[in-house]
Amino acid sequence: MTDRAKLLQSFMGRVAARNAGQDEFLQAVGEVAFDVLTVEKAHAAWARARVLERLTEPDRIIGFRVVWENDDGEVEINSGWRVQTSNAIGPYKGGLRFSPGVCPSVLKFLGFEQVFKNALTGLPLGGGKGGADFDPRGRSEAEIMRFCQAFMTELARYIGPDEDVPAGDINVGPREIGYLFGAYKRLRGQFHGALTGKGEAFGGSALRVEATGYGLVYFVEAMLAEEGRELARRRVAISGKGNVAAHAAEKAICEGAKVVTLSDRSGTLVAEDGMGQDALDWVRERKQAGQDVADPPRGLGLAFREGVAPWGLVEAEIGLPCATQNEIDAKAAKSAMDAGLRVLAEGANMPLTRDAMEALREAGVGYAPGKATNAGGVAISGLEMSQNSSIRPLDPEDVDRALRRIMGEIHNRAAEEGRDGNRIDYRRGANVAAYRKVATAIAAYGVL
Repeated sequence: MTDRAKLLQSFMGRVAARNAGQDEFLQAVGEVAFDVLTVEKAHAAWARARVLERLTEPDRIIGFRVVWENDDGEVEINSGWRVQTSNAIGPYKGGLRFSPGVCPSVLKFLGFEQVFKNALTGLPLGGGKGGADFDPRGRSEAEIMRFCQAFMTELARYIGPDEDVPAGDINVGPREIGYLFGAYKRLRGQFHGALTGKGEAFGGSALRVEATGYGLVYFVEAMLAEEGRELARRRVAISGKGNVAAHAAEKAICEGAKVVTLSDRSGTLVAEDGMGQDALDWVRERKQAGQDVADPPRGLGLAFREGVAPWGLVEAEIGLPCATQNEIDAKAAKSAMDAGLRVLAEGANMPLTRDAMEALREAGVGYAPGKATNAGGVAISGLEMSQNSSIRPLDPEDVDRALRRIMGEIHNRAAEEGRDGNRIDYRRGANVAAYRKVATAIAAYGVL
């Protein structure tokens, strides 16, 4: 066993003993530790401070009961959490998600990733994540409003513009943020930037909804530019049909690419000749109505493949997994490569298993992790915080230019750290670049 392997085994043994059964969290920590433990060991102050091990223990995990009333007048009870992972370089920042699968392990993994993602943006933002095991599917708008208000009744005491600034995430969009911010404002009696993702009418930023998907495409364009190539005319396979997937598809189409797939739990839509705006609009309508994509109308150039994911289903040079964690294993990665995959950038958080990452690396496929590629949302959230502080909103063109610039800078930081001759290891580069920034701050504070 190599010294590196021994170091990793010892470290992960300690972390696993404290976090037994939290598979998603341990997977996220292991992927970062593989790249940065040797960097930490080589720096005396960081090794002495045990920076990475500190980051595996959140500053605090806040759990609370959410009690609310449904439309039938019945009391319902859910669990809510806010994981405040690290505020070493700024206030805690990270989204809220409402989904039955939300639990401390998932939120700890997301908060841990968020620390590194936020550090890569260059903005003074710490990392955290939160949410509840509430399922909004089939709920009325009034029930969603009452749940949001009850959730914020518990959360409000722990957040604020200089303390913790949540945003939206899965099933928490502009409508939910509006309800949450309204409740916060009433409870605290203050109008300030305690949440991002707000509507533009009350302090939100232009392009916040589009930012993650647009930013993903801007990062891919920077990857291609490294090789003297462009996105135009290239075939792009995308998984998912939600906010990130839809806006990544929209931006890719605008940049001249051919988007050949979108998907949901029911299966995959295939557009051999590339999707048009009318097809994308239909997918969005289905998403908003809570319906699947299993029955595309004629005339849109879409075929539906039931029960299968996009990977390897159709020829595509670029893959953008935007659905959920661990959606691509080694078998799916091989299928995608057999269908022409040369570049993969994550739109979702941790959508690849470690075996899938290794398969891509061994085949020489350009791979970039979500902490770098899907940072566009938090980047624009940071701009929203700045706009709230200065009481000066930016127009959409200025925000879009800023987003493209920030994603280019994230790419350059990851590329600089990950460059090895003619090859760039974006995963290692992103992990190490983010770690250096956070470690510098943590070591400067002393033992706290």
